[in-house]
Amino acid sequence: MSSKATSTNSPSWFGPLVLGLGLLVMTRIIYWSYRIRMQAIDEYGLVIHEFDPYFNYRATEYLYEHGWRKFFSWFDYMVWYPLGRPVGTTIYPGMQFTAVAIKEFLFTNMSINDICCMIPAWFGGIATFLTGLIAYECSMPQNSVLTPFDLFADFVKHGKPSYPNPSPQNWTNLLHTSFISFSSPALECSLIAMGIMSVIPAHLMRSIGGGYDNESVAMTAMTLTFYCWVRSLRSGNSLTTVVAYGIASGFAYFYMVAAWGGYIFVLNMVGLHAALLVAMGRFSTNVYIAYSLFYAIGTFLAIHIPVVGWAPLKSLEQLAPCALFLGYQALQATEIFRKRKKLSRADTWKLRIMVGIAGLVAVMFYVSFVAPSGYFGPLSSRVRGLFVRHTKTGNPLVDSVAEHQPASNKAYFQYLHHICLLAPVGYLLTMFHLSDASSFLLAWGGVTYFFSSKMVRLILLLAPIGSILGGIAAGRMLRWSIRQLWDASTGDDNGTENKKPNKKKSKKIPNKEPNNDITNAKTSNGAAGKGPKRGRKVKNKTTVETEEEYAILESVVNENDSSSSSSNNPFEPINQAVSKIMNQTTEGIMLKRSLAVLLLLAGYMFSYTFKDYSWRLSIELSHPSIIVPARTRTGQKIKVDDYREAYWWVRDNTPADARILAWWDYGYQITGIANRTTIADGNTWNHEHIALLGKVLTTDLQEGYE
Repeated sequence: MSSKATSTNSPSWFGPLVLGLGLLVMTRIIYWSYRIRMQAIDEYGLVIHEFDPYFNYRATEYLYEHGWRKFFSWFDYMVWYPLGRPVGTTIYPGMQFTAVAIKEFLFTNMSINDICCMIPAWFGGIATFLTGLIAYECSMPQNSVLTPFDLFADFVKHGKPSYPNPSPQNWTNLLHTSFISFSSPALECSLIAMGIMSVIPAHLMRSIGGGYDNESVAMTAMTLTFYCWVRSLRSGNSLTTVVAYGIASGFAYFYMVAAWGGYIFVLNMVGLHAALLVAMGRFSTNVYIAYSLFYAIGTFLAIHIPVVGWAPLKSLEQLAPCALFLGYQALQATEIFRKRKKLSRADTWKLRIMVGIAGLVAVMFYVSFVAPSGYFGPLSSRVRGLFVRHTKTGNPLVDSVAEHQPASNKAYFQYLHHICLLAPVGYLLTMFHLSDASSFLLAWGGVTYFFSSKMVRLILLLAPIGSILGGIAAGRMLRWSIRQLWDASTGDDNGTENKKPNKKKSKKIPNKEPNNDITNAKTSNGAAGKGPKRGRKVKNKTTVETEEEYAILESVVNENDSSSSSSNNPFEPINQAVSKIMNQTTEGIMLKRSLAVLLLLAGYMFSYTFKDYSWRLSIELSHPSIIVPARTRTGQKIKVDDYREAYWWVRDNTPADARILAWWDYGYQITGIANRTTIADGNTWNHEHIALLGKVLTTDLQEGYE
């Protein structure tokens, strides 16, 4: 749909009005995403929740007081007595550095404790915004115009990708385009995706105020990395844009590495998509530059994080993206050679096969040379647990934790609710609105669902992709529904007045919906610079007053018919037949409008129940385990603060060098609040140590003491 046509259909002020409304809706969504995460702080105050967040808070406090140099060399003698722990080299420090940076440069008057409590709510709002950007990018015209049949035809006929170039949805066109006449409902999809992400329980469970855990920051880093990646793949990008977003994706990935051990998922997700682009025949110079910059910059920076080190080049779970990076260099070299020598398609494939075989031999030789020395590290127990039964990971603690068990249907519905039904619809719609960028959603959705089914904790990763797919499904249905009703209220197309027809010679042609905008542009502007003819009655057929106008419109219709007949879609004849029935019969038009009303009503009911459910569940998620709500016999609500009072008692009534024996869950809180040395904590790095501790606590007093 051209901007010229759409601008004819609406007043000049309508586009800016809708843009302003969109910005208003976006700010309200982000505000409420912040408010829903602040319920715990509103109810219990600025209190750190759970167990792991107390270690993160203590590490942040140490970083703020001693600086980054001492932080990375910090050996903590107050944990895992008598062994201790080298904290600086065993922690992902991104969240701690973020908190200290906020303290130093933004909110200097806030305490470290208060900033740590607020970070999950702040970053929850940022993740909501970035999720909407990804949905916008993957549903805009440049990135949603191909079908699987088009991709297959490009691969078979040409052996290289094609890039359709519809009218770009830039700011100039946006200001002069009707909201309901966009060639792709990117704005609707974006806003709805933001709305879902703002309250979806799968994200709330790790972003409630006070829950100062790595995932609260890592989800923002992940969505930022994925947005920069898909943005670098936008069809029609200039070289400068590809380079800029390729570099940005590398830095965003570095922040992800610093924030959470789940960076391995992000790395392999981008690598998998880059490999799929090659398999789909979509490899191009832009794709090569985007992935090469992402991997080279991201990996170079990642190896400087102490806890990571050389793992990206040694760990088995990170070597596939590395091999793909090398393969991209070889593939780009063959493309350069092909263009210089002007090789035929057959000769190009021969060259690629030869280079591939040579590269495979070189890799096998290198692996056989370095593998015996123990260069390559094994898969971690957590990663093994995603592919084997949880009783066989080799780590009893991992096997025993409830959140590491496979997800059930009940868990999916608890944390995703209606998105369980809506996201698959968005997945199917995305399959038929493809591009280099939007195809990433298909890979992301499939992989995330697989891993979440193996470990219930990873339902967290479904929050952004579920919101995006749900937003795309709801956004496209919303746009389609409003369009049906808008056309009805404006006389089907331009809303021309119903007046007495002229008794001039006229002809009629069927009004084919795919050509409505082109037809309207021609007739409303006049075929020869004249205004629209008076006396036309526009209903379900377009009346043409002159032979000249009829000739122009007939040529447009024929041109579009010929383009449709040459479509790569084998189901196009069926589509045209159904379209003819639905668009040119009174029954078909009424059916579409009735369906539009039903979709709008269903959308309202689903959105209302989803919002209500999410707010109710957020109240349950906002209860910190360290402060327990209760009621007295008279029904009065009270807060039981026994845990913290016990820790304060230990701090005030025991020697400073006392060692506290307790089950490992409580180690972080004892060290963080009571400031006393503990035998074990949630780091769980020493199985034998914890096993001995468990035996001491479960046997009789004399045996346990001995």
